[in-house]
Amino acid sequence: MSAAQRHRVQAGETRSRSTALLASVFIVPLAAFALATAVAAQMKPSTADLETERIEVQASEIAYFDKTSSSKRFGPLEFRGGLVLTSPSKNFGGWSGLTIDDSGRRIVAVSDAGTWMTAEIAYADGRPAGIREAVLGPLKALSDKTLRKNRDRDAEAVALASGTLAKGQLLISFEANHRIGRFRIGADGVSAPEGYLNTPPELKRTRKRDGLEALTVVRGGPRKGSTVAFAESYRDEARNHTGWIWVGDAPKSFHLTDIGDFNVTDVASLANGDLIVLERRFRWLEGVKMRLRRVPAGEVRPGALVRGEVLLEANMTHQIDNMEALAVHTDAKGQTVLTVMSDDNFNGFLQRTLLLQFTLVGETSVQTAR
Repeated sequence: MSAAQRHRVQAGETRSRSTALLASVFIVPLAAFALATAVAAQMKPSTADLETERIEVQASEIAYFDKTSSSKRFGPLEFRGGLVLTSPSKNFGGWSGLTIDDSGRRIVAVSDAGTWMTAEIAYADGRPAGIREAVLGPLKALSDKTLRKNRDRDAEAVALASGTLAKGQLLISFEANHRIGRFRIGADGVSAPEGYLNTPPELKRTRKRDGLEALTVVRGGPRKGSTVAFAESYRDEARNHTGWIWVGDAPKSFHLTDIGDFNVTDVASLANGDLIVLERRFRWLEGVKMRLRRVPAGEVRPGALVRGEVLLEANMTHQIDNMEALAVHTDAKGQTVLTVMSDDNFNGFLQRTLLLQFTLVGETSVQTAR
């Protein structure tokens, strides 16, 4: 073989490898996300006969967030590690809301199918290493009956309102039939709701898919103890995102500046009351993106227009999927840790359930006993 022929063969092999990389990073995941999103409603398992059950969850490690490099640092965030989660249970998946306890170990997640899951994150050298003690059950109505209709059971976010995840009160938001319920959590899991918060009147004019996607209880600052929620894609006339802060029993609106036509998928409070907002966008030509923004506590008030600081924007060259759930805790070193989880639309063949953790670098706080 001549030198010219060898050069042409090598060039062809390089193009083939580049094409394969392009397909693995962009084309295949893009098509998978689009197809899975399109059929999500049909994929939801029925919960009509679901009883609370222990389930097995397998985990494989994600060592690097960037698929193209071994970098751990992304602006003010440092990637701690991640997991790809699977389970033989047909009811596992669709996780759109997440809350985590002070230890960073015990979690509660809620799904689009109207289920809850409690579990513990196992760690190895500070990295998430597995999921254990997982228990899954159905969300219920005031009547203590399992939620069966799709419009009633589409849970989107969960937040700890008081107590602990061992014994406390949760807030859970739903879209389609827009509402935020108060639920007890204890040794038997998540109870039937004890009642509901007043729903923002604006939601009566929204589409069923534009409901209460993001939810938190402010942990510090001037609004400590207040409930904050965002709609997924309900906008004002200037296309800004709409959020609400409950003042007493009344939800009062404020707005988050739109940047690049993302949708809000969750929100969590830092210890000082700053808000971390999780956003997502899908486009055919670019695939799915994820963004995290930080909004200062002092700016969150009724009638305000806030913008916040972009902490991270990730695309399909990173280990992301349909990122919908966000939780925050402080580790034993006083470091602020963000945990992000994806909704696989109950289509594990095309999408993944991911659990990712980041340290907010330079952000430390002193833990106090509760």
